[in-house]
Amino acid sequence: MRRRIAFSIALLLAGFSTADAADIYATRLTAVAYDGAMRANVQGDGHVSASLNGSMLTVQGDFSDLPSAATSVKLYSGPGIGVPGGAIMDLMVSGQTGGTVSGTVSLSSTQLAELKRGQVYIQINSLKAPDGDLWGWLLPDHPFPGPDVPVAGQGFLPQLDVPGNWTEK
Repeated sequence: MRRRIAFSIALLLAGFSTADAADIYATRLTAVAYDGAMRANVQGDGHVSASLNGSMLTVQGDFSDLPSAATSVKLYSGPGIGVPGGAIMDLMVSGQTGGTVSGTVSLSSTQLAELKRGQVYIQINSLKAPDGDLWGWLLPDHPFPGPDVPVAGQGFLPQLDVPGNWTEK
């Protein structure tokens, strides 16, 4: 009987710790769409992870190979994955053509819903690309295979794998 009670208490506590766990999001920062004139100005690579605990979003990441110094990094929200939108707030950036991104922000209930639908993204601006050098949409944590690496199954398809995605409206 004691074992059953101990087991029941352990299950109950495990349920509480799972409910309190942070949601994890991730993105790869890549160059935005550009025309021939901007090709030399919009380059680089990076990765960002974010954890959501309640309404607090903590962001950490890095970037490299920008053709000019980073000037700012912001959190934005657009109407859908891959669709640009308005700025939510600034994050911190350190470094010039390579460095780190970080910050903790409190999201409103609307911004929280947008994050969970995959509409929130990070954009790094630079001297030569003040309207966006690197972008990445924060999506539920998923594997990032390298170039030309096959992925079993469907892989990660945001339009299918993000609950409440804008394509389902």
